Amino acid sequence: MNPERIYTVIRAPHISEKSTLLGDKANQYTFKVAVDATKPEIKEAIETIFKVKVTGVTTANVKGKVKRTARGPSRKNNWKKAYVRVADGQEIDFMVTD
Repeated sequence: MNPERIYTVIRAPHISEKSTLLGDKANQYTFKVAVDATKPEIKEAIETIFKVKVTGVTTANVKGKVKRTARGPSRKNNWKKAYVRVADGQEIDFMVTD
């Protein structure tokens, strides 16, 4: 994969109550990813960036919420979420300092 594409596939970690529980119990981590990203691209990007062995990737398309404003209703952008399972004994540390 193109090195530039690796860093554009993964947008940000998605931190929520559910994703924190998954990280603690099931060795799964949640990321916001590019809408056009495929599962093999996500797997390769996570393995390259965080240097872990990925055992599975599940994706979900999240629909943007409709918000009401003074100017009328508006809609947030749709986005894609990826649940990444890493091998037993490995973990992803988001607070890495080099």
